[in-house]
Amino acid sequence: MTVQTSSRRWVEDGEALLGDMISLRRAIHEEPEIGLHTPKTTAKARQALEGLPLEFYEGPSTTGFVAVLRGPANGRTVLLRGDMDALPLQEETGLDFTSRTDGAMHACGHDTHVAMLAGAARALCARRESLTGTVMFMFQPGEEGWHGARFMLDDGLIDPLPDAAFALHVTPNVPTGIFAGKSGPLLAAADRFWIRVTGRGGHASQPHDSLDPIPVACEIVTAVQAMVTRRIPAFDPVVVTVAKITSGTTNNVIPETAEIEGTIRSFSERSRALAHEGLERLVPNIAAAHGAQAKLRIIPGFPVTVNDLAATALAQSTVEGLFGDGAWRTMPHPMMGAEDFAYVLQKVPGAMVFLGATPDGGDWRTCCALHSNRMVLDEAVMARGVAMHCAFAEGFLNGGFDLAAG
Repeated sequence: MTVQTSSRRWVEDGEALLGDMISLRRAIHEEPEIGLHTPKTTAKARQALEGLPLEFYEGPSTTGFVAVLRGPANGRTVLLRGDMDALPLQEETGLDFTSRTDGAMHACGHDTHVAMLAGAARALCARRESLTGTVMFMFQPGEEGWHGARFMLDDGLIDPLPDAAFALHVTPNVPTGIFAGKSGPLLAAADRFWIRVTGRGGHASQPHDSLDPIPVACEIVTAVQAMVTRRIPAFDPVVVTVAKITSGTTNNVIPETAEIEGTIRSFSERSRALAHEGLERLVPNIAAAHGAQAKLRIIPGFPVTVNDLAATALAQSTVEGLFGDGAWRTMPHPMMGAEDFAYVLQKVPGAMVFLGATPDGGDWRTCCALHSNRMVLDEAVMARGVAMHCAFAEGFLNGGFDLAAG
């Protein structure tokens, strides 16, 4: 398949903008910000867009913003998204532009996402007169568990909704310059759970006079794993991970409480509901069987990230039109990570695609992954990212998803 677009032009534009993107990315990397409010990052992104024919929209809930480029023709609207926030990690990469903020690091590539989106905005603005519709550039903080996309939607920043939406996510664990994606579920829903088991404290030498919550908590953990394998279909999988158990103060005291924390990851609302129902049934009843009490709280997280079939086909044909057939890989299965771009894709047909950025000399199979405090990326792939953003936007504005069948 090919995309009828001036692909060479976008590739050249991406390469020409690479130096500016590297500078912007490194400036953002040095001053990472966490959460819904990233004023320094927002200021850097706005400065990179200064002087462009864009309309800017902001909301009260975050420091995110949407920049709108209107072409001379009043046709379709496409949204391109880049997330801006960092992670609470202490960086240990040794880079010249390493984080100067203790306990914060761009370990998920969001600094490159901002730089690529700003580069795409510059390239598309330069060719505004040839656009047949409108492009929305969504600069979004609060992706790392903060629901930033949902807040920006609730603030009305993407109203009226676009006709399609697209996002890129870099990763060192795909070969450099290769794009990877799939239609249907791409990333999981991710919910958190918290359990408190309450017994009766006492002396470690007299457990019969106490009600030890620790064995009860351990039984709950074991029962949850059995529930997942016996009550949830293997072809609609769920992963329940107990990541933290806290109890006790010393070696000779039976504590009164034990707390359990973890995550529930799923690929459909049905399996998600089955996991929730299973926890709600098991937790209080196992505790009651031992004469204890247990309180369960499930904290809803991001929904499943679902790529539209036609949007994914357009993404694939765009990649192949830009860089050749070997530049696209269809993923054999989804990943259990989660993304709040899912909120956008619940309302708008679109796709998220991964862009390989294995560092020079690294092996994509074994190099430090996203969310590692030693993760590094090949910055040169940002040129491809800009070309992909621009070509996808142009292709959709010109022909909608029908281009994918061409």
